[in-house]
Amino acid sequence: MRYEMMLPYQLRQAIDENWPLVLPMGVLEYHSEHLALGMDTLVVIRALELIEGEMNLVILPTFYYGAASYAVAPAERNGSINVTPEQLMPFANGLFSSLLRVGFRNIHGIIHHQSENFAAGMPTDLAFKTAARQLIFEYLEKTRGEGWWGKGEMSNYYDQHDAGTDPFSWIKFHSLMDSQTQKDYTFDHAGIGETSLMMSLCPEGVDMGKFDPANWYSRSAKDSTKKYGDTATKRILEHLRKILKH
Repeated sequence: MRYEMMLPYQLRQAIDENWPLVLPMGVLEYHSEHLALGMDTLVVIRALELIEGEMNLVILPTFYYGAASYAVAPAERNGSINVTPEQLMPFANGLFSSLLRVGFRNIHGIIHHQSENFAAGMPTDLAFKTAARQLIFEYLEKTRGEGWWGKGEMSNYYDQHDAGTDPFSWIKFHSLMDSQTQKDYTFDHAGIGETSLMMSLCPEGVDMGKFDPANWYSRSAKDSTKKYGDTATKRILEHLRKILKH
């Protein structure tokens, strides 16, 4: 269900039943000549669309404006849009603050961009993660008062933590591909991995007639196939079902 299309009674049902609320996250970035600028984000929303009818979940409007950087190509006539982490954090703080006030406690951000470094973090996901952590501290102090963690009713905090029900589990972030899928499938930038994945999830964002072998990082794209992309899509959907199960 799309957040922007919900009626109030549907919103309240989702809150009361603790449905997952999902934010598709990504960037607009140059992906050589044959892939759409929104590749990193398009694969996230398209994968979520495939499981949207399988389970009760709410999908927020897609966020495309992450920190793309200009490491691959300059912005001029190439299209990359870079919003710095310092600019992202106030937005993320405001967004998550509002969602907690609305009543959601099962919030998930899903990202593909630079997620080969997800454990350590990269600018976009780190900005959102940091903002979420800071916001939860602020929200708990505001709603429960200072010293909230030290009060007797929090004596089961570590049990909550182990069960994934503590307040810091209200907002979680995940890479589109889990670590094992990244090992088993080719993780790259505009090469065979991403091009095949786009052929599987968003074929209208691929034009191999524009393929340019001059870019070293995308040369392997010449061997891309939908069949190969489908293998990653299958694993991605299994991963999403697991992390969004409630």
